[in-house]
Amino acid sequence: MTDRRGKSAVHQPPTTGASPGPPVLPGTATGWELHGRLPHTLPAEEIRAINNPSRAIHEHRAYQWNGWDFDLPPGVFHPGETSRLVHSRLLDGTLPVAGLRYAAIGAGLGVEAVVAGVRGARVVYALDVHPESVRTTARHYERIVGNDGPRLVALVADVWEGFPDGEQVDVVTFNPPAIELPLSDDPEIVRNLCLGRDIAARFFDQVVARDLLAAGGVVYMILSNTAPLRDIVAMALESGFGAEVLHVEDWPGDNVQTYLFALRRESLVGED
Repeated sequence: MTDRRGKSAVHQPPTTGASPGPPVLPGTATGWELHGRLPHTLPAEEIRAINNPSRAIHEHRAYQWNGWDFDLPPGVFHPGETSRLVHSRLLDGTLPVAGLRYAAIGAGLGVEAVVAGVRGARVVYALDVHPESVRTTARHYERIVGNDGPRLVALVADVWEGFPDGEQVDVVTFNPPAIELPLSDDPEIVRNLCLGRDIAARFFDQVVARDLLAAGGVVYMILSNTAPLRDIVAMALESGFGAEVLHVEDWPGDNVQTYLFALRRESLVGED
């Protein structure tokens, strides 16, 4: 999972090294037209300047949001500005989950799961490759949402590996750790920031192969031009999803553009 000061991911630097230009605004393009208008990835030196990973991930930390208190054991991801773009939109219903089967990929400390529980999801799946993050999510969910809330299924899973066979979801949120530059040799930092486009490829491959997203379902994915975002959106389109921009954050002081995409299932590869 990535964030501001590690927003999301990298491809190859653009050949011109030019600034990315005005962002693609919501509602102005979809599908392959949208893909063609997305910014190229920023040059490597800009990405390194923006992302300065902290070794505080090895410490016990605290996080507060929406009046809720969370504790973070070592190794659990600390949310930042990019994560809060998703959290706030889940909370205000812009990303609707009420009555729907919801999955948080990269559950972290559990904010998305908690919000989905409070907003009345039908069932909440929280998946993370990091066992302590899964335990932390379950603990926060039990304390904040409680036993009267929707059922939580907290799973140690590498993307979708470990998700129950035969189950489907209606809504997914994913903030992939797709940075491709070697920002650190610390394995905890690499896991949270620098897995490259491979993690997105595995995400879409597994969704298609296992038919995990229900008809009419939607994946809300957040990526920036520190990422191979054109390549990742192309993966979605080639996997049978439509793509549109719901929100774009043009951060002051740098050339980073962060996009919140809605990727809706149209037809999956292999279907008639």
